Amino acid sequence: MADFFRKLFGPKDDNPEKPKPMDAATTAPLTDQQINSIIASQTPKYEMKQLVAGVGQSVGKQREHNEDSVLSLTSTISGSAESVPFGLYVVADGMGGHQFGEVASNAAIRIIGGNITKKFHSYLYKLPTQSLQESLQEVMESSIMEAHQYVQREAPGSGTTVTAALVVGQQVTIGHVGDSRAYAIFPDGRIEALTRDHSLVRRLEELGHLSKDEAENFPHRNVLIKALGQGETLEADIFTIPFPQPGILMICSDGLWGVVNERDIVRIINEAPNLHRACQNLVEAANAAGGPDNITVVLSHLVG
Repeated sequence: MADFFRKLFGPKDDNPEKPKPMDAATTAPLTDQQINSIIASQTPKYEMKQLVAGVGQSVGKQREHNEDSVLSLTSTISGSAESVPFGLYVVADGMGGHQFGEVASNAAIRIIGGNITKKFHSYLYKLPTQSLQESLQEVMESSIMEAHQYVQREAPGSGTTVTAALVVGQQVTIGHVGDSRAYAIFPDGRIEALTRDHSLVRRLEELGHLSKDEAENFPHRNVLIKALGQGETLEADIFTIPFPQPGILMICSDGLWGVVNERDIVRIINEAPNLHRACQNLVEAANAAGGPDNITVVLSHLVG
């Protein structure tokens, strides 16, 4: 890479048609500091804040049907006022057999997505701008509960995980049920799980009945203690945090995080040229590791 930049940006003769003796050459190698300065100068600068997102999905290598569902919606409104990035990202992993698992996960993303966008329509797209009558957390909670009741009614016996992220400005509100996950991934290589699995193995680990190593090899890792569509009442984890900056928000099903370790996830994302390629590379890595489950991933980055 250093050789490439030296060739590209090294001094050139003002009169290329006039031959120059070899011993009169005045070219000199660039220092590492000069090269890094050049690279930094090529980084695009954005005058307004905006969200960029990528999505990847695969049925995997060992499943015949895809019971994962995903929604990715990104919008930016900007003009005389400050830009307002808006994003809604939802991953749902259905369970309960081919038909009902698909119904549950698809209903979750459509009802949550439709309910939230309907409530934000006046706030975002009508003049004069109207304020929301509910908090972001209340909007998320009521949307998840509406999906929960629909699945109970239309696909009894089934269920689905759901992890949803609502981005408004520089804040992200997360709603979470089950063991799909949200992560914050930072340029320095750090990765932070933002959600807590509602699974039997996680609960046993929290109670001290399983060590971390035992939890990784626990035979009932897929058993959930909480899922959308199951149980009369549902209490989702709902919270609001600053969008990771600089960093990337990732939402994924266990078909990714359960197969590809966190170190490799960070490496794959950091090595990819863009978020769309990063998503595809993550899916390919999960399939290369056996692809035992459906795989879904959403990556979102706030720039500007």
